[in-house]
Amino acid sequence: MEDNIEILPVSLLDQYQDLVSDLRKLASSLRIEFGWHYLLDLTWIISQLDISKNLQITDAGAGTGILQWYLADQGVAVLSVDRESRANLPLRFRFRYSVRGKNKDDLESIYKTILHQAGDQGLIRSLAGTAREIIRVKPERQNTGQVVIYNRDLVDLIDVPSSSQDAVVAVSSLEHNSPRALQLVIEELMRVIKPGGVLLATLGAARDKDWFHEPSKGWCYSEKTLKHIFNLSPEVPTNYEQYDELFSALHDCGELRDNLASFYSNSGDNGMPWGIWNPKYQTVGICKVMRDS
Repeated sequence: MEDNIEILPVSLLDQYQDLVSDLRKLASSLRIEFGWHYLLDLTWIISQLDISKNLQITDAGAGTGILQWYLADQGVAVLSVDRESRANLPLRFRFRYSVRGKNKDDLESIYKTILHQAGDQGLIRSLAGTAREIIRVKPERQNTGQVVIYNRDLVDLIDVPSSSQDAVVAVSSLEHNSPRALQLVIEELMRVIKPGGVLLATLGAARDKDWFHEPSKGWCYSEKTLKHIFNLSPEVPTNYEQYDELFSALHDCGELRDNLASFYSNSGDNGMPWGIWNPKYQTVGICKVMRDS
C-alpha cells in the first residue's frame, strides 16, 4: 500500500456492491442511518483494508457509527475513540457485541445505563425496551472482535502506546478540527500506528481553496493543504484534476440521492436541508502509511 489522495468516485458503490449491501443490512439491524456520503466513505476505507482477525484498529471519531461494529464482526479488536462520551452506550450495541471501557469511566454498567435511560422515559419503559433488545439481538459473540470504548480527544491519546495499532480509520470526523488542530491530531494518530500500518481517513474536498461548510461544521480541503497537513510528498498521486467530473457524477448518483437518511427531512440546518439532494462538497480519502523511522 502506498500513500495517496483520492476524491471518492461514486463508481465504488457499483464496484463493491456486496459490501454496500452488507453495510446497509448491518445498519438496518443496528438502527443506524448514514450521513449522505458515509456509504461511499465506508466502502472506500474498508476496500483499502486487509481485514483479518486479531488486528488492532483504532476508529478515530467513532461515535456510535457503523464502522467499528462492521470491523468487530470481522474479528477485529477495535479501539473506539471519540471526544463525546459513550459511557451510556445504547444497549442494542452492548447486547450484540463484546464491549468494554478502556478506563473505568469510559463505559457504565448495563444496570446504570438502564437507570440513565429511565431518567428520560421511566423505569418500566426502560426495562421493557431492554427486554426487547435482548430478544432482538443475536447473543452469539464468538466470531466477533471486541470494541473498547475510549472517550478522549484525538489530539492526546495518552492511554494508547506508540506503535500499537495496525491501522487507524476515520470516517468524516477529522474535518471537524481546525486546520492547525488537525495537524496535531494527525501527528498523534500516526504515533500509535505500527510501522507498515496505515491511516485511512475521509474528509471534505475543496477544489482549490479551503473552506468551512457551516451546516456540517466541517472543513473542505484542497490537495495542497491535505499534503501539508498529512505530511505527504508533493509527488503523492491524487485525482484532484478530475474534481469537476467527479462532482458531476456525485450529483447524479441515484444510490445516494434516493436513500437519504430520514433525519435530513426534519430540518433546514443540515448537509441536505429538508431532505433535498444538493451536495455542496464531495469527499476525499487519504491513505498514509507509517514508515519505519
